[in-house]
Amino acid sequence: MPAIDIIEGKCIRLTQGDYERKVIYNENPLEVAKQFEDNGIKYLHLVDLDGAKAKKIINRKVLEEIASKTKLKIDFGGGIRTDEDIKLAFNCGADQVTGGSIAVKNKELFLSWLDKFGPEKIILGADVKEEKITINGWYEKTEINIFPFIENYRIKGIKYFICTDINRDGLLQGAAINLYKKITDRFTDIKLIASGGVSSTDEIDELIKLNLDGVIIGKAIYENKISLKELRKYVG
Repeated sequence: MPAIDIIEGKCIRLTQGDYERKVIYNENPLEVAKQFEDNGIKYLHLVDLDGAKAKKIINRKVLEEIASKTKLKIDFGGGIRTDEDIKLAFNCGADQVTGGSIAVKNKELFLSWLDKFGPEKIILGADVKEEKITINGWYEKTEINIFPFIENYRIKGIKYFICTDINRDGLLQGAAINLYKKITDRFTDIKLIASGGVSSTDEIDELIKLNLDGVIIGKAIYENKISLKELRKYVG
Protein backbone atom coordinates (compact mmCIF):
# COMPACT_ATOMS: atom_id res chain seq x y z
CA MET A 1 0.00 0.00 0.00
CA PRO A 2 1.62 3.27 -1.08
CA ALA A 3 1.66 6.25 1.26
CA ILE A 4 1.11 9.93 0.57
CA ASP A 5 2.10 12.28 3.39
CA ILE A 6 0.82 15.84 3.13
CA ILE A 7 2.30 19.11 4.34
CA GLU A 8 0.87 22.38 2.99
CA GLY A 9 -1.07 20.43 0.37
CA LYS A 10 2.07 18.86 -1.08
CA CYS A 11 3.26 15.25 -1.27
CA ILE A 12 6.31 15.00 0.99
CA ARG A 13 8.32 12.47 2.98
CA LEU A 14 9.94 12.95 6.37
CA THR A 15 12.96 11.16 7.77
CA GLN A 16 12.37 9.54 11.18
CA GLY A 17 9.30 11.73 11.63
CA ASP A 18 11.38 14.93 11.69
CA TYR A 19 9.45 17.84 10.17
CA GLU A 20 12.75 19.65 9.61
CA ARG A 21 13.92 16.81 7.37
CA LYS A 22 11.23 16.87 4.73
CA VAL A 23 11.52 16.40 0.99
CA ILE A 24 8.80 17.59 -1.38
CA TYR A 25 8.21 15.00 -4.09
CA ASN A 26 5.20 16.44 -5.83
CA GLU A 27 3.16 19.60 -5.39
CA ASN A 28 0.07 17.76 -6.64
CA PRO A 29 -0.89 14.73 -4.49
CA LEU A 30 -3.79 13.90 -6.83
CA GLU A 31 -1.30 13.37 -9.64
CA VAL A 32 0.61 10.91 -7.47
CA ALA A 33 -2.59 9.11 -6.46
CA LYS A 34 -3.64 8.76 -10.10
CA GLN A 35 -0.25 7.23 -10.94
CA PHE A 36 -0.85 4.66 -8.21
CA GLU A 37 -4.32 3.92 -9.51
CA ASP A 38 -3.07 3.62 -13.10
CA ASN A 39 -0.68 0.90 -11.92
CA GLY A 40 -3.39 -1.22 -10.36
CA ILE A 41 -3.00 0.01 -6.78
CA LYS A 42 -6.28 -0.19 -4.86
CA TYR A 43 -5.41 1.14 -1.41
CA LEU A 44 -3.81 4.39 -0.25
CA HIS A 45 -2.41 5.41 3.13
CA LEU A 46 -2.97 9.18 3.31
CA VAL A 47 -1.52 11.15 6.22
CA ASP A 48 -2.22 14.78 7.07
CA LEU A 49 1.06 15.71 8.77
CA ASP A 50 -0.07 19.31 9.27
CA GLY A 51 -3.13 17.88 10.98
CA ALA A 52 -1.07 15.60 13.22
CA LYS A 53 0.89 18.61 14.41
CA ALA A 54 -2.12 20.93 14.73
CA LYS A 55 -4.30 18.24 16.38
CA LYS A 56 -7.09 18.81 13.87
CA ILE A 57 -7.61 18.00 10.20
CA ILE A 58 -5.90 20.57 7.97
CA ASN A 59 -5.60 19.04 4.50
CA ARG A 60 -9.21 18.00 3.97
CA LYS A 61 -9.17 19.28 0.38
CA VAL A 62 -6.47 16.78 -0.58
CA LEU A 63 -8.55 13.94 0.85
CA GLU A 64 -11.68 15.18 -0.94
CA GLU A 65 -9.90 15.52 -4.25
CA ILE A 66 -8.26 12.08 -4.21
CA ALA A 67 -11.45 10.40 -2.98
CA SER A 68 -13.63 12.06 -5.63
CA LYS A 69 -11.25 11.72 -8.58
CA THR A 70 -9.87 8.21 -8.03
CA LYS A 71 -11.33 4.87 -6.95
CA LEU A 72 -8.60 4.29 -4.37
CA LYS A 73 -9.72 3.04 -0.97
CA ILE A 74 -8.24 5.58 1.43
CA ASP A 75 -7.01 5.02 4.95
CA PHE A 76 -6.75 8.56 6.37
CA GLY A 77 -4.93 9.72 9.48
CA GLY A 78 -3.44 12.79 11.08
CA GLY A 79 -5.16 15.20 13.44
CA ILE A 80 -8.31 13.22 14.13
CA ARG A 81 -9.15 14.16 17.71
CA THR A 82 -12.90 14.81 17.88
CA ASP A 83 -16.24 13.45 16.68
CA GLU A 84 -16.31 16.35 14.21
CA ASP A 85 -12.90 15.35 12.83
CA ILE A 86 -13.83 11.74 12.18
CA LYS A 87 -17.16 12.70 10.61
CA LEU A 88 -15.29 15.16 8.39
CA ALA A 89 -12.80 12.48 7.33
CA PHE A 90 -15.54 10.05 6.33
CA ASN A 91 -17.61 12.78 4.68
CA CYS A 92 -14.57 13.80 2.62
CA GLY A 93 -14.22 10.26 1.31
CA ALA A 94 -12.02 8.25 3.67
CA ASP A 95 -12.84 4.53 3.70
CA GLN A 96 -10.97 3.96 6.95
CA VAL A 97 -9.58 6.26 9.62
CA THR A 98 -6.42 5.72 11.63
CA GLY A 99 -6.27 7.01 15.20
CA GLY A 100 -3.03 6.99 17.15
CA SER A 101 -2.68 9.91 19.57
CA ILE A 102 -6.39 9.87 20.36
CA ALA A 103 -6.14 6.21 21.38
CA VAL A 104 -3.59 7.26 24.00
CA LYS A 105 -5.14 10.54 25.12
CA ASN A 106 -8.85 9.65 25.02
CA LYS A 107 -9.49 5.93 25.00
CA GLU A 108 -13.20 6.31 25.64
CA LEU A 109 -13.71 8.52 22.60
CA PHE A 110 -11.65 6.23 20.37
CA LEU A 111 -13.67 3.21 21.49
CA SER A 112 -16.92 5.11 20.90
CA TRP A 113 -15.83 5.45 17.25
CA LEU A 114 -15.30 1.70 17.13
CA ASP A 115 -18.86 1.20 18.39
CA LYS A 116 -20.33 3.78 16.02
CA PHE A 117 -18.46 3.00 12.79
CA GLY A 118 -17.44 -0.63 13.31
CA PRO A 119 -14.10 -2.50 13.28
CA GLU A 120 -13.76 -2.39 9.48
CA LYS A 121 -13.59 1.41 9.56
CA ILE A 122 -11.25 2.12 12.48
CA ILE A 123 -7.51 1.43 12.50
CA LEU A 124 -5.29 1.78 15.55
CA GLY A 125 -2.06 3.57 14.77
CA ALA A 126 0.82 2.32 16.91
CA ASP A 127 3.88 4.44 16.17
CA VAL A 128 6.90 3.31 18.15
CA LYS A 129 10.46 4.10 19.16
CA GLU A 130 12.21 1.26 21.01
CA GLU A 131 8.80 -0.41 21.36
CA LYS A 132 7.33 2.63 23.15
CA ILE A 133 4.33 4.47 21.70
CA THR A 134 4.84 7.99 20.35
CA ILE A 135 2.09 10.53 19.66
CA ASN A 136 1.30 13.99 18.26
CA GLY A 137 3.04 13.61 14.94
CA TRP A 138 5.82 11.61 16.62
CA TYR A 139 6.85 14.61 18.69
CA GLU A 140 5.96 13.08 22.04
CA LYS A 141 7.29 9.76 23.32
CA THR A 142 5.31 7.94 25.99
CA GLU A 143 6.27 5.11 28.32
CA ILE A 144 3.50 2.90 26.93
CA ASN A 145 4.84 -0.41 25.64
CA ILE A 146 3.41 -1.49 22.30
CA PHE A 147 2.42 -5.01 23.38
CA PRO A 148 -0.05 -4.13 26.17
CA PHE A 149 -1.21 -1.21 24.01
CA ILE A 150 -2.20 -3.60 21.23
CA GLU A 151 -3.66 -6.12 23.66
CA ASN A 152 -5.85 -3.52 25.39
CA TYR A 153 -7.45 -2.56 22.09
CA ARG A 154 -7.53 -6.07 20.64
CA ILE A 155 -9.77 -7.26 23.46
CA LYS A 156 -12.05 -4.27 22.84
CA GLY A 157 -12.62 -5.34 19.25
CA ILE A 158 -10.06 -3.42 17.18
CA LYS A 159 -9.03 -5.57 14.21
CA TYR A 160 -6.72 -3.35 12.18
CA PHE A 161 -3.38 -2.05 13.43
CA ILE A 162 -0.70 0.02 11.68
CA CYS A 163 2.68 -0.18 13.36
CA THR A 164 5.38 2.28 12.27
CA ASP A 165 8.92 1.98 13.58
CA ILE A 166 9.91 5.65 13.60
CA ASN A 167 13.62 4.92 13.93
CA ARG A 168 13.46 3.30 10.50
CA ASP A 169 10.90 5.49 8.78
CA GLY A 170 12.26 7.30 5.75
CA LEU A 171 15.75 5.84 6.00
CA LEU A 172 15.40 3.06 3.40
CA GLN A 173 17.48 0.84 5.66
CA GLY A 174 15.00 -1.96 6.10
CA ALA A 175 11.76 -2.64 7.92
CA ALA A 176 11.56 -3.69 11.56
CA ILE A 177 10.98 -7.33 10.64
CA ASN A 178 11.89 -8.64 14.11
CA LEU A 179 9.38 -6.29 15.74
CA TYR A 180 6.60 -7.36 13.38
CA LYS A 181 7.46 -11.01 13.97
CA LYS A 182 7.16 -10.48 17.72
CA ILE A 183 3.78 -8.83 17.26
CA THR A 184 2.38 -11.45 14.88
CA ASP A 185 3.70 -14.30 17.03
CA ARG A 186 1.94 -12.86 20.06
CA PHE A 187 -1.27 -11.70 18.37
CA THR A 188 -2.34 -14.19 15.74
CA ASP A 189 -5.84 -12.80 15.22
CA ILE A 190 -5.14 -9.15 14.34
CA LYS A 191 -4.73 -7.52 10.93
CA LEU A 192 -1.30 -5.89 11.20
CA ILE A 193 -0.03 -3.40 8.64
CA ALA A 194 3.71 -2.74 8.67
CA SER A 195 5.14 0.70 8.00
CA GLY A 196 8.58 2.27 7.98
CA GLY A 197 11.89 1.60 6.28
CA VAL A 198 10.79 -0.77 3.51
CA SER A 199 13.41 -0.47 0.78
CA SER A 200 13.07 -3.49 -1.54
CA THR A 201 10.68 -6.12 -2.85
CA ASP A 202 12.77 -8.74 -1.00
CA GLU A 203 11.69 -7.11 2.25
CA ILE A 204 8.06 -7.09 1.12
CA ASP A 205 8.38 -10.83 0.47
CA GLU A 206 9.82 -11.33 3.98
CA LEU A 207 7.03 -9.31 5.55
CA ILE A 208 4.37 -11.23 3.63
CA LYS A 209 5.66 -14.44 5.25
CA LEU A 210 4.60 -12.99 8.61
CA ASN A 211 0.96 -13.05 7.48
CA LEU A 212 0.63 -9.30 7.69
CA ASP A 213 -2.50 -7.66 6.34
CA GLY A 214 -0.51 -5.07 4.44
CA VAL A 215 2.76 -3.19 3.99
CA ILE A 216 2.95 0.59 3.65
CA ILE A 217 5.63 1.87 1.30
CA GLY A 218 6.60 5.50 0.98
CA LYS A 219 10.07 6.81 0.27
CA ALA A 220 11.13 3.63 -1.57
CA ILE A 221 8.59 4.50 -4.26
CA TYR A 222 9.50 8.17 -4.45
CA GLU A 223 13.23 7.41 -4.56
CA ASN A 224 12.68 4.75 -7.24
CA LYS A 225 13.94 1.90 -5.06
CA ILE A 226 10.69 0.05 -5.75
CA SER A 227 8.80 0.71 -8.98
CA LEU A 228 5.05 0.80 -9.30
CA LYS A 229 5.41 -1.91 -11.93
CA GLU A 230 7.10 -4.14 -9.32
CA LEU A 231 4.27 -3.52 -6.89
CA ARG A 232 1.66 -4.83 -9.30
CA LYS A 233 2.37 -8.45 -8.37
CA TYR A 234 1.36 -7.72 -4.76
CA VAL A 235 -1.99 -6.19 -5.66
CA GLY A 236 -4.72 -8.64 -4.81
